Amino acid sequence: MTQLSPYAKKHKVTVVGSGNWGSSISKMVAENVAANPDVFEPIVEMWVYEENVEVPKTSKHYDPSSPLCNGPQNLTELINHYHENVKYLPDITLPNNLHANPSLQESVKDSSILIFNLPHQFIQGICQQLKGHILPYARGISCIKGVHVTDEGVSLFSETIGRELGIYCGALSGANIASEIAKGLYAETTIAYDPPHMDSKAPTPKSGSPSASAVNIPTIVHFEHKDSSGNFSKVKLQPLPAEYPVVDHAFMKLLFHRPYFHVRVIHDVAGVSLGGALKNVVALAAGFVDGKAWGDNAKAAIMRVGLLEMVKFGTMFFGASVNSQTFTEESCGVADLITSCNGGRNHRCAKLSVERGIPVEEVEKQELNGQMLQGTLAAKEVNSFLKKKGLEDEFPLFTAVYRILLGEVTVEDIPSLIER
Repeated sequence: MTQLSPYAKKHKVTVVGSGNWGSSISKMVAENVAANPDVFEPIVEMWVYEENVEVPKTSKHYDPSSPLCNGPQNLTELINHYHENVKYLPDITLPNNLHANPSLQESVKDSSILIFNLPHQFIQGICQQLKGHILPYARGISCIKGVHVTDEGVSLFSETIGRELGIYCGALSGANIASEIAKGLYAETTIAYDPPHMDSKAPTPKSGSPSASAVNIPTIVHFEHKDSSGNFSKVKLQPLPAEYPVVDHAFMKLLFHRPYFHVRVIHDVAGVSLGGALKNVVALAAGFVDGKAWGDNAKAAIMRVGLLEMVKFGTMFFGASVNSQTFTEESCGVADLITSCNGGRNHRCAKLSVERGIPVEEVEKQELNGQMLQGTLAAKEVNSFLKKKGLEDEFPLFTAVYRILLGEVTVEDIPSLIER
């Protein structure tokens, strides 16, 4: 891949999160960082929520004579010693330049690129802990598939991160089953990044420390940018200094694109974020249908209706910035929908709930090794928002999924509920 021109400063990269998908993203990013030493600092930090883990006896690393294989050990120590996340991404070798760090604040120190990859219910708390500990001109990418929905409105996690930390944050989403990508199997994704217009045009602050740089003094330049609503954001950004390589679309491909993981970069942050969130609700419906063994025709009907509701939701509530073609032409839209309705965890858990005759939440506890479904929470939040707006009937599939989760209706009711 073409190298960028040398600059006085190199980008340091941190991945915040280390689950199945977080570890997979970290693997690819660390590979690209190592391949581009003129652009990046050599070590990629990966923040790991510390927990005690035992090396499974089935693991290739298991050695009863090793102290690390006798009882529970810190997950970070196991990752750094074996270069493998033995709990969340077993049997996949991680690059030597990827360092697992149990300290959130230490992991982001001096990092100009922050990649967020963790369950969306933890974002607010993580951002609170990061305040005052990051470079004020850092740039972010959210790999979190979801949106924050309240009765008052819908907001993107990328913008939640940006608002809380005072930085610009884009989004990554696509037909991305982590275990397949970690094995080097071909996939593609979509990155939405609308480069702030003043980036890399300002001098580096004399002090690079977060606290010193954040002081509101006249020598610090701020500028405005528009958010996904089309309005000027309340966040006044600090420009990325000119000493760093420019963070633009080409940079995003350099950071994430691999021979087995192809990246398309667009400007539509709202469309990318919504596609990653709403497809999980549709995947639950597809799982319910598969659990009933209704066949491919039924699932195709669910996916068609679901895609239409995804486009409708995006254009109705983010009309100032969303591009409907994002849902129909990009990996974050229709491709992710197809994958999620055939092989994703939301589909699988919904299918098993029907087959076992138990709630989806019970399947989640049995099958996901402590990780959480995003579809059930998204279904609840979206329904609450639509109900507040009096628009439940406008989105019959989204509404049906939520009512099935509540036990108000059954899977058998789906055809009549979505009939037009």
